[in-house]
Amino acid sequence: MRAHARWRRRRPLRTRLALAGSAAVALVAIGVCLAAFTIVRYELRHQLDLHLVQQATMLQQQERSHPPGVVYGECGYLAAPACTQIVPAATRLDPAEPYLLPVTAETRQVAAGQRPAYYTDIQISGHPARMYTARFGGTQAVQVALRSDAVDRGVRQAGELMAAVAGAGVLLAGVLGYVLARTGLAPVARLTATAERIAATRDAGLRIELPPGRHEDEVTRLARSFNTMLGELEQSVTAQRRLVADASHELRTPLTALRTNAELLARTDRLTPAQRDRAAAGLNRQLREVTSMVNDLIELARDEEPQLLLERVRPAALVEHCVAAARDHWPAVAFDLAVAPDTVGLTLPGVPARLVRLFSNVLDNAAKFSPAGGTVEVTLTGSPLQLTVRDHGPGIAPEDLPHVFDRFYRASAARALPGSGLGLAMARQIAQAHGAALTAESAPGGGALFRLRFAHGVTSEAAAP
Repeated sequence: MRAHARWRRRRPLRTRLALAGSAAVALVAIGVCLAAFTIVRYELRHQLDLHLVQQATMLQQQERSHPPGVVYGECGYLAAPACTQIVPAATRLDPAEPYLLPVTAETRQVAAGQRPAYYTDIQISGHPARMYTARFGGTQAVQVALRSDAVDRGVRQAGELMAAVAGAGVLLAGVLGYVLARTGLAPVARLTATAERIAATRDAGLRIELPPGRHEDEVTRLARSFNTMLGELEQSVTAQRRLVADASHELRTPLTALRTNAELLARTDRLTPAQRDRAAAGLNRQLREVTSMVNDLIELARDEEPQLLLERVRPAALVEHCVAAARDHWPAVAFDLAVAPDTVGLTLPGVPARLVRLFSNVLDNAAKFSPAGGTVEVTLTGSPLQLTVRDHGPGIAPEDLPHVFDRFYRASAARALPGSGLGLAMARQIAQAHGAALTAESAPGGGALFRLRFAHGVTSEAAAP
């Protein structure tokens, strides 16, 4: 069994399917031929037996009594008269002439009515024959026999023909099994070849070529799913390369500034106290920017929130906390907060620290683009739970709107402002991880409007488990 299992593992899938299909069709072909041979043999022998019964019945109808002995002495074939003889139950009544057909104890029992009629295969003059023994009259038995050469020859010819048909069926099954396996697994072979080329070239842009007009069978759906997976992989690889390139580009400037300030501080004996203070302050500022950017990149690398940190949180309380922190961080901007009464008791599953980061990023973005003395309007409503943040800054240009949440994307108006271009990208990722949707649009009358809608898991505090 182990050797058979190893053999199966070493054989290609196409060979195994071809062998399995060929074996199944071959078994069916052999079974059909065996059944046909059995039926033909039964019908030929049954026809011979019926003819023997006919001969015996005709004799019984013609003569009610007949002296023991041979009635007909020539045993021909099916169309000829059968050999016929009458045998008494008692041996003392046997005729002087010998019997042509074999007489046994069973024959005497049939004559005496102690045994039913029966058939026997015998030899007559070296030829095969079929004999039928039945009761005749009161205490006699009639035996009729015909040569079965023709029947045996017909059975043998039928067997040879069925064997030839079965052999041809097995051969045809093998050919069809191979053709069907090769045709049916052609998409799988192309899938394997494509996967091997991708592994060898690391080119995720390759696809499996599907023949036009092919039916949507399981293999085709598998190939389409594989192409879809390759498309997702290509997008992921492209996004990863773009992230690395953008991160490298964004880190180049602060790292250069860090090196410059570090080199200046290394020559502290040549600097005045004011220059040392400026270099130290610049070094600290650049360190904070690099640290913040690296932390943001680490946060963006997380695809989902840790399940162990999930808890029921009250978004109204988190929004009030974030707005209070934003007022301290942006003293030149006014924050107008409106919380609907029906949202105070609502809870949702989430990570509090991550939700605070989400709200803070959206509020900081609005404050960054608000003019001095401007107002950021923050509204929390229910049914469904939605947070809207509107500023009165320059708004979002139409060409920038599709890229607002892209990593490291900074609009022309924002390039002179502090930030790395990761805040909104991180906000959208946190929102998606919590089953929420974060969108941006231009506000009527100027400014930008951000909507954060929670569609799942929001319940009232009384109903929360």
